[in-house]
Amino acid sequence: MYVVTGAAGFIGSNLVKALNERGITNILAVDNLTKGDKYRNLVDCEIADFLDKEDFIQLVAEGELDGQLTMIFHQGACSDTMEHNGRYMMENNYRYTLNLFEFCQREEIPFIYASSAAVYGATEVFREEREFEGPLNVYGYSKFLFDQIIRQRIDTLTAPVVGLRYFNVYGPREQHKGRMASVAYHLYNQYWENGKIKLFEGCDGYANGSQMRDFISVEDVVKVNLHFMDHPEVAGIFNCGTGRAQSFNDVAVTVANTCRHAEGKSILSLEELVKEGILEYITFPDALKGKYQSFTEADTVLLREAGYEDDFLTVQEGTSRYVESRLKADGKA
Repeated sequence: MYVVTGAAGFIGSNLVKALNERGITNILAVDNLTKGDKYRNLVDCEIADFLDKEDFIQLVAEGELDGQLTMIFHQGACSDTMEHNGRYMMENNYRYTLNLFEFCQREEIPFIYASSAAVYGATEVFREEREFEGPLNVYGYSKFLFDQIIRQRIDTLTAPVVGLRYFNVYGPREQHKGRMASVAYHLYNQYWENGKIKLFEGCDGYANGSQMRDFISVEDVVKVNLHFMDHPEVAGIFNCGTGRAQSFNDVAVTVANTCRHAEGKSILSLEELVKEGILEYITFPDALKGKYQSFTEADTVLLREAGYEDDFLTVQEGTSRYVESRLKADGKA
């Protein structure tokens, strides 16, 4: 049986769906459904069983799942970068992951887990090397610390372990994430609520909306996970990004114009969107100063060396597909 933790979450539910498309339905979905609306992400998926996260942890600790599992995709974590409760973050992200890793090593089954580009902090070099890592918040530190455990044990593994450092992921099934949902998600909502969208003013030397991130579609994230599932001979920590930084303005222009096209309106340039008041820039929040990555761009050398060959969707390609899917679901297309 395959395990997907965080199965009702954003990446987890997309991964469950992708496994289904391969004909795999013997899936143990693990999550915390305190936020009950997340169940919607699994309605169109086929699973063998569902376990609450705490029940799953207990069964693992008691040995009840010994000999029953094929591999674990560990996507479950607190992904709120503004969460300040370090004790909760370390228990939920670090200790939980460590316990599952040790279980997989005892059982000699593959373990693929979600790390994060947050481990890099304010650097402008995003290569999987210790000298470039310096998380800006306890979320990033929780991911960073477990990555260090893997580095310490990489030469003594009894089964493959792959850590994927996710960059800025966007796409379907993220509606439950609230403030931590993607920029594209929020801009889409803003457009239909009041006909205009908002981005932060410039910071760290960047012009308005020109801060750049490595935005990666969840479609591509899932494909990378499945690549390592198919290649259990590979182990290590790998960036999961496109290797191509694009601006927040690129996201805003794509969202606005995809929505405008659905309304039968003309396509506008960035300058025209700003001039007509459709795109506005707002003051950069004090709460994010010193804790914000104004630039991220995955170094994909190790990922490519690990055999991943597919092209990644650009912001324009991936965001337009995402917006079109939301337009259809909302009856606007």
